[in-house]
Amino acid sequence: MAKKVLVVDDEKLIVKGIRFSLEQDGMEVDYAYDGESALEAAHEKKYDIILLDVMLPKMSGFEVCQQIREFSDVPIIMLTAKGDDMDKILGLEYGADDYITKPFNILEVKARIKAIIRRSSKKNQKESDGLEVYGSLKVDSMGKRVYIKDKEISLTTREYELLSLLVRNPKKIYSRDNLLHEVWGAAYPGDARTVDVHIRRLREKIEETPSDPAFIHTKWGVGYYFENKE
Repeated sequence: MAKKVLVVDDEKLIVKGIRFSLEQDGMEVDYAYDGESALEAAHEKKYDIILLDVMLPKMSGFEVCQQIREFSDVPIIMLTAKGDDMDKILGLEYGADDYITKPFNILEVKARIKAIIRRSSKKNQKESDGLEVYGSLKVDSMGKRVYIKDKEISLTTREYELLSLLVRNPKKIYSRDNLLHEVWGAAYPGDARTVDVHIRRLREKIEETPSDPAFIHTKWGVGYYFENKE
């Protein structure tokens, strides 16, 4: 599948040159000449990489980069006519992945693009292995990590095991004794109230409103079950 690239620069000759060169390599290239159009394009379409000039009409490249990072982790290479180290630092702090100073060699640009796309593809593949997504909740069974709105949540081992069991068996109702046996083991000397405490703590960590949960639900008089009701 052809890689999709968004080139953003107010110098039309630069855009034309980059676009021609990338299309020669079989890439699909969209373009924008100002910050607002670039942000709109990034909202409307999924790109494999964005080349983003710093000095743009309407919105600076830094502003565009910062706003894109609020909804996407698409790789971004900043382009600038300045070689100032501060500009580089600012670009990276706003979420850019790389930085190229004008004038540049188009062969270098293509090499950087291909390298970043390769790294991004490997990262996405690695993250997708064992990653279960339920709305804003993500459970990484390989790394044993849990995320809410892409922010990692710190869970104890028991909390993770409890959540993992429930998400692997959606809508299956577990009694407290079932959960105690499955998660703590048959030899655990504690009582079923341990489960209630852990469910409460788990809800406090992953639920936006613990009293009205979106993920871990109670079947009164029976037990607990998982269902995504966001």
